[in-house]
Amino acid sequence: MATFLCVTPQRTGIAIAVTAIALAACSNGTTGGDAIPIPGAPAAAASGSDDAVAIDDATTTTASTTADATTPTSTDVPADSSTTSSTTSTTSTTTTTAAPETTTTTTVPALNVFEPACVVEVQPGDSLGLIVEEFDDETINIATVRAENGIDSDTIYPTQLLDICVDNGLDDITGSERTERNAAVAAAETSAAVIAQQEKLNELLTPFGMRELLVDGVSGPVTRRHLCAARLGLGLDVTLTDMEPGSDEEQALMDATSIVAPFTSALNQDRWILIDRTCQVMFVGEGAETLNFVFPTSTGSDGFETRDQDQTRVFRYDPALQNNGWHNSSTYPVPVDNPLNGNMYRPLYFDGGQAIHGANNVPTTPQSKGCARLSPSNQDRLVSWLGLQNASGPQGSIPVTVNVQGEYPDSETPDAVTPGNATDDT
Repeated sequence: MATFLCVTPQRTGIAIAVTAIALAACSNGTTGGDAIPIPGAPAAAASGSDDAVAIDDATTTTASTTADATTPTSTDVPADSSTTSSTTSTTSTTTTTAAPETTTTTTVPALNVFEPACVVEVQPGDSLGLIVEEFDDETINIATVRAENGIDSDTIYPTQLLDICVDNGLDDITGSERTERNAAVAAAETSAAVIAQQEKLNELLTPFGMRELLVDGVSGPVTRRHLCAARLGLGLDVTLTDMEPGSDEEQALMDATSIVAPFTSALNQDRWILIDRTCQVMFVGEGAETLNFVFPTSTGSDGFETRDQDQTRVFRYDPALQNNGWHNSSTYPVPVDNPLNGNMYRPLYFDGGQAIHGANNVPTTPQSKGCARLSPSNQDRLVSWLGLQNASGPQGSIPVTVNVQGEYPDSETPDAVTPGNATDDT
């Protein structure tokens, strides 16, 4: 009797499926085909495979599982599986951050002035000397800052405002215009100009008999007399004023190489003496071409003016041999005429009792009783020029004429006994 196995279609499908799985497992263990992926494990990189699995960079775990080829695949790893794990080692890095530096900035409020850059506020302990030392500018010094701010003393006060932009034509505190120059700056510039003028005056006048000026940058009475003499010898307007720096007349002075005899009627004579009352100087020469001397003189004071003369001949010379050249005036004896010596040294008379004579005091202003004074040494030079140095007694009809011209300014203050005048000119 034959036995028949009855296989239903459902069981047939299951059997086929189991058989296929078993064959696949056997094939995986003996051939180089594709491995069966294990859930949760990384896929093996197959040659030519485009199916890559992304892996978390933080932790990687590799599990190798060995199982019976016939064991069904499950999402759970069997308990008897042999697993090897690789643990990631984590390196901890500690970063230390330095505390940021702290900078404190103090904002000083701007001064409420017209030009803050030109104004300094005095601080406690300040002095003018300390303040000006902060500026690398030679025009900013104690004198100019005092002049710019109208400071008459050396005292300054905290919170006081000082304008230190000197001589710029502005009050930098208020913004108002300054109509006058900084007095200290102007004085310094004038001093430099006067020094140049004094040096030039010495060059032009000293060879003719004018005493050499002290080159000090101060235009006093003696310098002004020299300036007046130079103007007279250069054909400029004759005044006793200071010479303005940068002026045309200063340029004429600086350009001059010599002075000449002033153009007057005196030049018509072979030998002549020109007394100028404006400058208080005496020019001496021969004809129109030769200038021999320029001497400081002092003419008659108010009420005793030296009278005008035009080519007046000298009529008498007194050598005063009995008194070593010193004639004692009968009209103006020693205590009255000249307290320093009282006498007329080797006088040359040209108009009555008016004469040219030596005296130990020759100020820059008219101080005589009508005569024209010279220093004794200059009187000796004049007498020798006339050939009278060896005269044995009084002489008459001297071959020289006298001209007297000019007017001394009324505004000038007499300085007959001012210290320095006598030593400057005698």
